[in-house]
Amino acid sequence: RNSLLLAPMPTASTSQILGNNECFEAFTSNLYVRRTLSGEFVVINKHLVRDLIERGMWSLKLKDKILLNKGSIQSIEEIPEDTKELYKTTWEIKQRSIIDMAADRGVYIDQSQSLNIHMTDANAAKVTTMHFYGWRQGLKTGMYYLRTKSAADAIQFTVDEAVKNSDTASNGESESMSKLAERAEDQVMADIICSLDSQDDCLSCGS
Repeated sequence: RNSLLLAPMPTASTSQILGNNECFEAFTSNLYVRRTLSGEFVVINKHLVRDLIERGMWSLKLKDKILLNKGSIQSIEEIPEDTKELYKTTWEIKQRSIIDMAADRGVYIDQSQSLNIHMTDANAAKVTTMHFYGWRQGLKTGMYYLRTKSAADAIQFTVDEAVKNSDTASNGESESMSKLAERAEDQVMADIICSLDSQDDCLSCGS
């Protein structure tokens, strides 16, 4: 009786309730603080934590390192390579691969799918190339949203000072971590607060 059956949707609000990630996307960050109009809460990749616990690696120090790396584990030496491959954030996955997987799903979807593209340095040439590649792959919808930066970078003000200092020393950075944390927190608030410019991050607009 149904003329249409499948249309993978954004699921921004229900994913927060159920504890999974939005839609069919990889996590934008493995550990971060998300702020909404009703408050703030920590979002953590529970699958990553489970695997690290099973390997006997999970600790407060490791948690702080993940925070310092804005939710990425790619530059943390003690984490095995197979775990790094498994828990790449969506910013660390080639978007061509994302489009290829969407095309593979597309033959089983009679409507369309909410495919978001993540680019750190988006420009007209890159977006045009992406659209034409998706078109050649047979996508019905080339892009739902273009994400040019994460709306939920990890806030680092809860990171242990010893971890901050050791990380700063090893990288030769001169700017204090407290100032970086304040800037990160301000950016998160500016990105996530509900407005006409960020409707997709509002639970009322991003369903």
